[in-house]
Amino acid sequence: MQTILTINPGSTSTKVVLFHGLEPTLSREVQHSNSELAGFSDVWSQFALRLEPILAVLDQAGVNRLDAVVGRGGLLAPLPGGVYRIDERMLEDLRLRRFGEHPCNLGAPLALEISRRFGGSALIVDPVVTDELCPEARLTGLPCIRRRSTFHALSQRGAAREAARRLGKNYENGKFIVAHLGGGVSIGAHRRGRVVDVTNALDGEGPMSPERSGTLPILPLLQLLEDGVMDLPGLRRAVLREGGLFAHLGTNDFREIEEMVQQGNAKTKTVVAAFVYTTTRHVASLLPALVTPDDPRPVDAIVLAGGLAHSELLVRDLSARLTPWGRVEVVLGLTEARVMAESALAALEGGAEVQDYVGNVF
Repeated sequence: MQTILTINPGSTSTKVVLFHGLEPTLSREVQHSNSELAGFSDVWSQFALRLEPILAVLDQAGVNRLDAVVGRGGLLAPLPGGVYRIDERMLEDLRLRRFGEHPCNLGAPLALEISRRFGGSALIVDPVVTDELCPEARLTGLPCIRRRSTFHALSQRGAAREAARRLGKNYENGKFIVAHLGGGVSIGAHRRGRVVDVTNALDGEGPMSPERSGTLPILPLLQLLEDGVMDLPGLRRAVLREGGLFAHLGTNDFREIEEMVQQGNAKTKTVVAAFVYTTTRHVASLLPALVTPDDPRPVDAIVLAGGLAHSELLVRDLSARLTPWGRVEVVLGLTEARVMAESALAALEGGAEVQDYVGNVF
């Protein structure tokens, strides 16, 4: 049975899961305090700090051999989804922050170092920069701005595959709209194995979320800047961390928000209704990517995934609006580690191609 280790570095933790086949046999989440991280000038310099506890976990578990090590894919050049071997070109782009900086940039170097010590293939799977947009989805009304694809690729692809399995369908032949519902919300149109359009929450697209503003009307936004009500740093914070439900209600914890709804708070009910409405509106905006004159068959399923999909209130209200457009499937408990392990196992068994990273080709 193949032994696979997954490594997922986050802002203040590193999650490590060991699989035998697809059975998780060890799971650890190593916490890194803010004071501990404050001494590092950038993410890359945290490498040794992150590596040491991973080695300790493997030592305590008596691991002496691995068949594959999968790191969380970082901010790389845009690339088609799938499984990629980790090489020096990839590491150089991550080290130099050519496409941005995030703790997930350490997934690849950590995986490569562990594979050098314990054997096995060093891989990444479906990084957030997975880009399979159809050409017409890239253009905007300004030639100098092209839409890009940045979304919860691991979560979305894994949820779509699970929905396909439930329906007895092949993901590569199916049509799915997937909404990842978390602190950020991304929605993707999955057409026959490729994500041909997405709402890019990191660029301010899509519905509001617990902490992101979502799509905003441009001219009033420009007026806020012109009048000095907001400056550029403040606007970035509002779009990415301090917008959405947080801006309206003072919290991004949906459990608290649900309690406020159940207590009859009228403002909270209105804001949550707007969240549900804008989410369904953006789901509907992706139907033209899947239901076309050349392929008029309706979508196989609209899939809800992510942490907020645990909310019965949210799923009930979303499903009521979404059902007229297609079957709604809720996928819970599918961790990023599981999706990474599934793809690695497929690669080890010859069911998935292991690709080479070639840098920026767009």
